[in-house]
Amino acid sequence: MTEQMTAETAPPTLAQKLAAEVVGTAVLVIIGCGAAYATGADVVATGLAFGITIVMMAYAFGRISGGHFNPAVSVGAALAGRISWKDTGLYAAAQVVGALIGGVVLMLIVLTGDVGGWEFGDPLASNGWGDSGNIELVGALLLEIVLTFIFVMVIVGVTDDRNDTVAFAPLAIGLALAAVHFVGINLTGTSVNPARSIGVAWFSGSDALIALWVFIVAPLIGGAAAGFLYPLVFGRSGAPVPGSGLPAGAATPVGAVPGLGAPDAFQQQWNQQSGGYAAPQQGGGYAAPQAQPAEQPIIQDGWQWDPAAQQWIPAQQPPAPQADEPGGWAPPPGEHTVVRPPDA
Repeated sequence: MTEQMTAETAPPTLAQKLAAEVVGTAVLVIIGCGAAYATGADVVATGLAFGITIVMMAYAFGRISGGHFNPAVSVGAALAGRISWKDTGLYAAAQVVGALIGGVVLMLIVLTGDVGGWEFGDPLASNGWGDSGNIELVGALLLEIVLTFIFVMVIVGVTDDRNDTVAFAPLAIGLALAAVHFVGINLTGTSVNPARSIGVAWFSGSDALIALWVFIVAPLIGGAAAGFLYPLVFGRSGAPVPGSGLPAGAATPVGAVPGLGAPDAFQQQWNQQSGGYAAPQQGGGYAAPQAQPAEQPIIQDGWQWDPAAQQWIPAQQPPAPQADEPGGWAPPPGEHTVVRPPDA
């Protein structure tokens, strides 16, 4: 019985997470791009196909991998402190693999079914600008950046543990994806997802491959901007995942923006000593700060860690030795300054 309960409650393995990302992204390409091809890129049908597919896959695999299915979402999640950069790279690779699998399956369907007389090298729901789209390069870049920013901002917002509607997050995310498709389908074909664009570009001829870089770079910029700005403006629900966010190590300069990136071990130690916010509790709860006894500062190389400002400040100098104290100055009984050792 104990072994059975342990198996049922064990967190998903990395292999399971990557498998979920592969399957979810493949299904997104097959249904979303398949609807675009089959309907002649009908705005409503294609937009809803992408949106509904995301709802299905997010509910199916959200508990396993988080249901990203998009490198731009993974990059945004890493900057928002939700996933480590190591896992972000693995997620992106899995998503591209899934998209290519989906592209191959879709290609075989239209080839063997003689759907619309498609031949290898013809457009297959690919993205484009200029000669292969209804918008020029600068407009395509701006459009994809803005649409991806909106999409990823919705994702990091509705999945915030402080939001009491987290259970409906897949529905909101799917509607957001459908909405951005309504705007972009007749202009670029709407990417907002580098993996989705890669998945069909390889079978869609030279024009799609020439235009592909736009639909890799622009979504990554938009997703990164959303992941960076959301915690900066609205804060976090808890401590960021170690190895995520912007670097915030021991060499963080005075005046750096606080609250970005996972704190190092000494910042975590100070937060624990000073009654900082605890990590999110099981079930999405959020622990309030607890009053703790005051501790002496952490000091290194003349700099002192300020927990309130989350940055290093010039260290305060100890009082000068008094004449009647032969042994020189010493901390009052019960107080000990924590001196931070140099980085390895």
